[in-house]
Amino acid sequence: MCLGHLPVTQIPVTVSFPDSLDSGGSQLCPAELALRVMRGRWKLLILCRLREGPQRFSALQRSLVGVSHKVLTAQLRELEADAVVCRRVFGEVPPRVEYDLSERGRALLPVLEGLHAWGAAAPPAVEAGE
Repeated sequence: MCLGHLPVTQIPVTVSFPDSLDSGGSQLCPAELALRVMRGRWKLLILCRLREGPQRFSALQRSLVGVSHKVLTAQLRELEADAVVCRRVFGEVPPRVEYDLSERGRALLPVLEGLHAWGAAAPPAVEAGE
């Protein structure tokens, strides 16, 4: 039987996770929480830029073509609130601020590399959004 002809609401879906991914009674599993940290159009790109080392805001903005000052600020603040990015303010004139990956952010690097490898090997159907 071809499931392509059934409405999506009638397709049975069962997902099981190993005990290590069990949410312990909370609504979200840890994998979902991790994905929420990276959710946002620019966050993955920001993390990729910061893996090269500390970056000033202006350097980040130049390397992320198309991101506005407002959006980059918001995304960096969210990453900082999630303890993935550290913001360091130097007591200089003019003021200098650098962003870098925290220990928690560095722990994400293998995950980002895995996502990169998966995306590079993705079949054309995934690339086309099918």
